[in-house]
Amino acid sequence: MIYKYDFLIIGGGVAGMSYALKIARAKKGKICLICKSTLDEANTKFAQGGVASVTNLKIDNFEKHIEDTMIAGDFISDRAAVEQVVRNAPAQIEELVRWGVNFDRNDEGEFDLHREGGHSEFRILHHADDTGAEIQRGLMAAVRACPNIVVKEHHFAVEIITQHHLGMEVTRRTPDIECYGAYVLRPDEKKVDTYLSRVTLMCTGGCGAVYMMTSNPIIATGDGEAMAYRAKATVADMEFVQFHPTVLYNPKETHPAYLITEAMRGYGGILRLPNGESFMEKYDERLSLAPRDIVARAIDKEMKIHGIDHVCLDVTHKDAEETKHHFPNIYQKCLSIGIDITKEYIPVRPAAHYMCGGIKVDLNGESSIKRLYAIGECSCTGLHGGNRLASNSLIEAVVYADAAAKHSLKHIDEYSFNDRIPEWNDEGTMTNEEKVLITQSVKEVAEVMSNYVGIVRSDLRLKRAWDRLDLLYEETEALFKRVKATRDICELRNLINTAYLITRWAIERKECRGLHFTIDHPHHAYDKKE
Repeated sequence: MIYKYDFLIIGGGVAGMSYALKIARAKKGKICLICKSTLDEANTKFAQGGVASVTNLKIDNFEKHIEDTMIAGDFISDRAAVEQVVRNAPAQIEELVRWGVNFDRNDEGEFDLHREGGHSEFRILHHADDTGAEIQRGLMAAVRACPNIVVKEHHFAVEIITQHHLGMEVTRRTPDIECYGAYVLRPDEKKVDTYLSRVTLMCTGGCGAVYMMTSNPIIATGDGEAMAYRAKATVADMEFVQFHPTVLYNPKETHPAYLITEAMRGYGGILRLPNGESFMEKYDERLSLAPRDIVARAIDKEMKIHGIDHVCLDVTHKDAEETKHHFPNIYQKCLSIGIDITKEYIPVRPAAHYMCGGIKVDLNGESSIKRLYAIGECSCTGLHGGNRLASNSLIEAVVYADAAAKHSLKHIDEYSFNDRIPEWNDEGTMTNEEKVLITQSVKEVAEVMSNYVGIVRSDLRLKRAWDRLDLLYEETEALFKRVKATRDICELRNLINTAYLITRWAIERKECRGLHFTIDHPHHAYDKKE
């Protein structure tokens, strides 16, 4: 079937829903938001810590937040992008509140602010320890109440439609590549429909599922980055994968591993070895509140030195009732596996958490492909540089949703539907009866990436990953051409493409910088003027 929507939104987290609500308010066309699972299963939902924004002007200002972000990003960040996010953050916080999102407040009615690693001031707005879930709840209610937004759950975008689908040879040097929509799979019916659009927004979230242990849901398979790259969009900074230092160590839960928010270290939590010995003083004067890359590498090193599979986070010295009040969900989660965090250490270890790179976009959120925007974790705005500052991601998504909405609304009348696009052709293909090939390849990708392209890398490990991924790519593409499109084989293609991009960018960066740490190349001595 062929569908036509003025605005096609691929992804249903904070980025996609914010954009949809802003477009709907303008009443300038039909809006369709598709998501491959349900609307409530997005990376947004799993974000515990909060949203960074300068709100307490008695102690904080934009310049401090900008400088903290630049430092965390190892001065690779695009300062224009940093300024855009930081300076527009307060207005977008107000927008979230108007949409029904609740942030905790103190007795005076002001926002109850937390402080997290890398921040020089208390500027993290939160809702207990489930801020992402609260934002997702508020936005879902607003979206479902909006008659102008069509939501299609359990729909999977397979490919972006460009001139390539009209028979034109499209390369990375082709000028003026345009996006005309996407081919979208209905997995239950095994049918691929044609969605024509005047503007397409990619907001598919992260790619943590390329690793064995991640804080992301299992649906985080790098779909947006992979689709855009196959369509010949510019992709950048893919080597910078952020590993959250502290997820709950529980071998039964790896996708997602339960996140122990950074706010718990801001609250006074101390990282220790299982024997009670603290260790962060060996690595950074900021101790447990050092930026995430430093903390994750320190934990990784201590685990290897001592031959252990986790370290511990200690909040037993804090007031028990206060701990339960601030972190009710973490308290209950740990209690469910027999750990009372007011009396016992929390076993933690690093896990893949956030992609700082992605589809390269400008300050309007527009990619190198015309009419294709990308926001949220699948995009590379330049805000994060070499390492994301804690709690900068949710606010980035909302600020860029605003920028992309304004820009696309301004230009929507310049675009028309391309009715020459052919429908999806799967003649001659067959139903895949060899599901074991896909499940095994998914495991192989995760093992290759975890063992060779993890927190600490080397030239030899990266070369081995490249060779393994090349073989998996050839096998999977051959299978994809033979069988009918299904969600599992499409996800596998995207996992392999995304893993390839991470590995390739890591091979090309011959230095230790930000989240990319290699034993074969020196640290980069950055110049703050660059």
